[in-house]
Amino acid sequence: MLANYLIGLREGLEAGLVVSILVAYLVKTDRRHLLPRIWAGVGVAVAISLAFGAALTYGPQTLTFEAQELIGGTLSIVAVGFVTYMIFWMAQAARSLSGELRGRIDEAAEGGRWSLVLVAVLAVGREGLETALFLWSATRAGTRDAGGVAPPTWEPLLGAALGIATAVVLAALIYRGAVSINLSRFFTWTGGFLIIVAAGVLAYGVHDLQEARFLPGLNNLAFDVSDTVDVNSWYGALLKGVFNFSPATTWLEAAAWVLYAVPVMTLFLLGVRRRSTPIQKENADA
Repeated sequence: MLANYLIGLREGLEAGLVVSILVAYLVKTDRRHLLPRIWAGVGVAVAISLAFGAALTYGPQTLTFEAQELIGGTLSIVAVGFVTYMIFWMAQAARSLSGELRGRIDEAAEGGRWSLVLVAVLAVGREGLETALFLWSATRAGTRDAGGVAPPTWEPLLGAALGIATAVVLAALIYRGAVSINLSRFFTWTGGFLIIVAAGVLAYGVHDLQEARFLPGLNNLAFDVSDTVDVNSWYGALLKGVFNFSPATTWLEAAAWVLYAVPVMTLFLLGVRRRSTPIQKENADA
């Protein structure tokens, strides 16, 4: 629940901030009559995201085991690619996001009736589709034990729902000025956490492709601590749910985890340091 809660919180807050910017700009420019179009676009984006999540969940169930694993592994890797892009994009574009969205609103307001709806759909839908795909991948990985048995998924899904609900409340409070959050620090910490989660999802995706016989080395284990780490214990569940840790890890899984986590985390931290240096210098000069 913890990993999915934080995923839902971060991704939900990103979408919530986008909606807050759209609504606040229309209110400040005395164009409240256009607000229903924004909410219509948000509703469409949410519906598309839910439909996409349902298709991911129920679509592959009639396929063979190998086909399910091939699709699941491929989509897990795609999800890692999307979330990695969004982590770095949000870090770079956070300061200019408000101005960019305001420009789109001005253009859409002068266009056709559906132009503003489309702006909201694209702005929120991107976050929604990415969240649905990554939550599906993380939930699928976190609810499969070493024996290949999938227990009920209500706990991670509840965690994700609570995270999104918290994000909605925070976005509303931020919009009303009732609460102030250091968003730069928030996205830095959650970005680093998501990189670790994404590394586990990537490793699990590789394992899926090995089970689908698309990649070799399913029986070549880098380590096997199944006798030491009980996946049914509280610490085993914590390791599996947060980090997607597998007691029996193949060499290819371990290589994928390291080759992703180390360089991506390094680039992320270097970017954080580079962006914080000018701010510290400005504060010192002031």
